Order: sequence, then C-alpha cells, then structure tokens
Amino acid sequence: MAACIVGAVLLLASAGAPARPAGSAATAPAPTSVPAGNLNYLHTQGAKIVDAEGNEVRITGVSWFGVETDTLAPHGLWARKWQDMLDLVVKLGYNAIRLPYSNELFDPSLQPQGIDYSLNPDLKGLDGLQIMDKIVEGAGQRGIKIILDQHRPTTDNQSKLWYTDELSEDQWICDWQTLARRYRDNDTVVGADLHNEPAGDATWGTGDPKTDWRLAAEKAGNAILDVNPNWLIVVEGIEKTEDDLGNVMDWYWMGGSLQYVRVAPVRLKVPNRLVYSAHDYGPSVYLQGWFQDPDFPKNLPEVWDHHWGYIAKEGIAPVLLGEFGGPSVGDDPDGIWQRTLVDYLQKHGISYTYWALNGNSGDTGGLLGDDWQTVDQGKQKLLASYQDRMLAVANPNAVDEAAVPQWHPETMRVIKALHQDKQDEKWTKTMLPEVYVDNKGKEPLSLTNVEVRYWFNPGGDGAALGPGNQTVSVDWASIGEGAKDVPKDKIRTEVVADPNGRGVDPLYYVRITFADGLSVPARAALGVRLRITNKAGGLYFQEGSYSYRQYHWPTEWDHVGIYQGGKLVWGIEPQVWDAQQQQKLAEKQARALQPRS
Repeated sequence: MAACIVGAVLLLASAGAPARPAGSAATAPAPTSVPAGNLNYLHTQGAKIVDAEGNEVRITGVSWFGVETDTLAPHGLWARKWQDMLDLVVKLGYNAIRLPYSNELFDPSLQPQGIDYSLNPDLKGLDGLQIMDKIVEGAGQRGIKIILDQHRPTTDNQSKLWYTDELSEDQWICDWQTLARRYRDNDTVVGADLHNEPAGDATWGTGDPKTDWRLAAEKAGNAILDVNPNWLIVVEGIEKTEDDLGNVMDWYWMGGSLQYVRVAPVRLKVPNRLVYSAHDYGPSVYLQGWFQDPDFPKNLPEVWDHHWGYIAKEGIAPVLLGEFGGPSVGDDPDGIWQRTLVDYLQKHGISYTYWALNGNSGDTGGLLGDDWQTVDQGKQKLLASYQDRMLAVANPNAVDEAAVPQWHPETMRVIKALHQDKQDEKWTKTMLPEVYVDNKGKEPLSLTNVEVRYWFNPGGDGAALGPGNQTVSVDWASIGEGAKDVPKDKIRTEVVADPNGRGVDPLYYVRITFADGLSVPARAALGVRLRITNKAGGLYFQEGSYSYRQYHWPTEWDHVGIYQGGKLVWGIEPQVWDAQQQQKLAEKQARALQPRS
C-alpha cells in the first residue's frame, strides 16, 4: 500500500482500491527506489541529458495540448484517431511529447468532450485520467517519451503562482506524487514539468514561501522523488526579476527568466535529476524591446544567453526550451526570430518541446492546420533540421490504476468571470471585450440577481468625460457548448461612474444585468461581447483599463466582477486590488531592510 501525505492531505492507493478512492488514514512506507533493470529512464550529466546506458539524448519534441482544458483529452480527437496522431509524431521525427494537464482532470464528475467516438471507440466511457493512460501507453509503444506538464489548476485558467484559492500548495504536491506513483514503473513518462509559466508575484531565491518559486520547486521536486526517484524534475523560470525593494529590473516571458540560477540553484535530494526549462516567444505574441533593436536578429543570442542559455553553455544543468513557436518561419521578424532560435538550440545542444502540435493554437498556430490533417511544411522543415533519435521504452503498459489524485470539490468556485479580448491595440476608438459568466456548478445558475462589472478608463479629453459620453452596446450574446445565441434584448447594459474612483483618474464600469428567466446551464458559460465607444470620438487607452487583458480564448479573470444579490462573489474591485499591491510592495521593502541570516 502507498499513501500520499502532504500536511493534512492523504491519498490512498492500494491494489484493492476503487477507481476513485476516498482519502483515509494510513501510514506511508519508507520510499523505495524502483529497480532500473532494463527500463530506459533519463538522467543528467552536467548539462547533458542521457539515457539509461549513458548515451546523450536531446529531447526534440512537441506539446500536444487539450487535457488541461474542459475537453479533458488531447485536442484534435474530433478529427482524427488518437493512434494516428501519435503515428504522425513518429513520422515527423519527434521523440517526446509534453502533455499539459489541469488538476481539474481529477474531478470524477467530469466527462471528456470533443471526441468523435466513431473515430476513437476505445476512448468511449473513459474519464480524462484514463485517456491520459491511453496516450501514455500508445506513446511508449512507439518510442515517444512523455513529460507531464501541470499547466493549470483548473480548466479555466493558468495561474501565475503554483497555488491558488482552489488548489493549495499541499494538494499540488500531493497530486504530483500520485501521478508519480501511477506511472512509476512506466519508462514512457520521464519527467514532471512542475508548473507552467510562473509569473506575476513569483520570485526566485527570496526566501518568501508565498512567492519563492525556487523553494516551491525544491519542495515539490523532492516530494516527487520520494515516490519516483527516476523522474526528471523540470523547473521553469519566472517572468521578471526585481531588486530587494520590489523594483522590476527586467521583464521577460512568463516562465522564461532563469537569471538567478547561478546564485540560487534548485537543490534536489536525488542527484542528476534536475532540468531547467524556459519559454520563449516571438514578436507576434508580444513586441518585446529586443525585437525593435537595430541589431536584430544578431542581438538575440545575447538575450537568450542572459536569461537561460548560460545554464547549458556553462555546464550547470540541462535546459529544455519547453515552449516556443509562432505563425511564421519566413523572412518577417517572427520567422527570422524562430529560425535564429532553432539554430541557437542546435548549436548548444539544447532540448525543446515545440508549441504546438495542435492545429488550434490561436496566437502561434501549430504544426498542423485547422483541419488537423495538413502539416505546415515550413515549420516541419525548420524543426526537422534539429531532431534527435527516437528513444527506447521497455514498459509502456505499466499503470497503477489505483493511484488516483483525490478531488476536493469544496475548494472549487461555482461562479467565475471569464474574459477574452483579441484586440491588441493600446489606443483604440472602440473597445470590444468579451465577458462570460461561467457556471462551474452541477445545477443551472439563475441570472436574475446577477450583475457583471467591466471597469475601464474613459476616452476623450475633459469635455468628453462623464458616463453620459460613453456608449455601450451588445454585439452578441451566446450560451453553452455550441454557442447558442441569446437575444440581445435579454442583456441590459449601462455605463456607471465608480464612486470610489481610482487615484486621480476617472473610473467607469459597464454594468451588465440580465432579463428574468435567463440562466446558465451546469458546466457552461454565457458570453457577452461589448462595444464601448466615446461619443466625442476620443481614444481609449486599453492597457490602462483595469479590466482589459489581451487574450485569445476565454479564461478566468479576477479584474471582472460578478455580484449576486448585491454581494461580490467573484473578482477583486480595483481599489482593493490597488491596496493589495501597495501592501505587497511594503512587505517586500520591509523584508529588504531586515538583516540576512
């Protein structure tokens, strides 16, 4: 019998346990190492990754996303057989798949969606975790290694920190331990990408347990190695570096900055298991300053050396570029960046998992087209110029089906606001945000007493200010899977001046209410696209508006408020958020003045 105990959290996994075991008291036995035998696990030597026989391996793979979304399965299975997708990975020459998941995968009440069961009849009746088992087994049978990626705490959103109100740090670690046990004897799964894209308040080496990602990665990595000492522990970077007073010194990509590894390396109890990972993107995702440098693209290697490449070049540890990708590999800036990056990876022997195999990666595009059949030959030719050999898997079918992470429904929020805004202009005459009321519950949600607030700064000069000079209308409204239209007269909107303000600038919000009788079905969302304009034709500065965030798909966003019966049930009001940021800054400054031990 094996048990996962982290703080007060315990998971039971025994041979006679049911498919979805409940927690119960037990004592964990001392961890034992899995005999290597002929299992082909990977480990590290300096800056190299090597196989069980000590031969150097470069992971040259792809990400195949979907399990982390509400489909609970890799995307594209509405268009192809899952076996065909894996065959394609082999045909295209990739030796690994980075497989994202969300912890909501472990909710036993959820069923996978978006699967054509006439194409994939063997998936019918399986839950999301069992589908993951199928992918693992099928990948291993083809010599494809798997790196599991904790991409999101829930299906709605990535989180900047490794814990949230819905997923505690203890549960995050316990879920990882259970997955490590589930695949402990299966040398298809070779690594744990602990948390996708630490960002925001995440720090490195500060010693603050609330924000220090390096400490959290050590804690989680060592807990995983207690259960499965054969896995690689993949630790991503953070988004930005700050001085002791909280002043930002350098902004990079989320999960991309590993500048402090040299002075504060991750310390694991099992040697030769640590791999650092960065994410890097091009100007089509965000126009960073280095893309506008007159020396572009000659300046790029120096940028990469500074943020993550030095780790491999100086022999500190291996680096896996866990995500990179873009729509172009041509002669435009995005294509030049992408081609220069692949050349850099090859020159320095750095592993990668390209983003993404999918045909539906909105901001980068994928290796496959929208039809999930057509291969982007330009991208494939580029990546094929740097690919390593396929890797042996000895035991692809080993799955401990009794090891299932325990689900804690009491921590989940029933009502959330989702947000999407594809318009990336800083200054615009018309704002076009999409806001969603997401019902995560098992029963329909009545909208009779529900109000949604989208906060923004007014456009125009002083003469054009005031709520009366702001106009708002509804472009469309839809509900549920398949986006069933909702009559626009069921959605009421008005612009209101926020009486609390926000500093010296005026602050308004669009107040959205709903006609009586309108409700959101269980596990569905109602979306509304707003059109906000200024009567005088003044421009809005979108990036300065509290509720604005450019995003290509609906994700949860706490800068949109939901009120039920007049009470705030989701989100953070602007004044409260501002006060929280001031408090965090004060805490950082106070810590900076304390003597160091």
